[in-house]
Amino acid sequence: MTEIKPSREEAFSLLKKYNKNEGLIKHALAVEAVMRYYARKLGKDEEKWGVIGLIHDLDYEQFPEQHCHKTEEILTSENWPAEYIRAVVSHGWGICTDIEPQSELEKVLYTVDELTGLVVTTALVRPSKSVMDMKAKSVKKKWKDKSFAAGVNREVIEKGAAMLGVELDELINDVIMGMRDVADEIGLKGNPDVSG
Repeated sequence: MTEIKPSREEAFSLLKKYNKNEGLIKHALAVEAVMRYYARKLGKDEEKWGVIGLIHDLDYEQFPEQHCHKTEEILTSENWPAEYIRAVVSHGWGICTDIEPQSELEKVLYTVDELTGLVVTTALVRPSKSVMDMKAKSVKKKWKDKSFAAGVNREVIEKGAAMLGVELDELINDVIMGMRDVADEIGLKGNPDVSG
């Protein structure tokens, strides 16, 4: 059997087959948008990066105890390319898998997955409820408060930033910029006219 290059439509319908939770779907869309943003910035294959971002948490709703492992199983049975599967599995490195991110794509996915969560939570407590008017310093302020978005693993983000060789401020800014592309779909268009 030859490996096919999965389309965004295929990835999205697979995501919706295994995930009904709106929050998880919005998270997938946010990560996809940030991956696409990074692919453009780095001159990489935007479609591939986006599809991998979209599908990265495929198994999370139904199989949280087997996170990443079940996705590997599902994508293998769907005949997805090994490179895509490895990238998805590597985002759980040190948490639920021992596959270390090696490629630039894998390192970006590993890093931005957690960070999108912090950006979303920060946007929701702003008067505008929007990423459209958000600056990196707003997220940095919330970063220091460990009780804020306590589920966000800041260590993973720091480790990822070090792997990528980027400063936290630049990383946060890139994630915000990427998420602006889908602000409507993920419910973070808000009302930027309300200043914070």
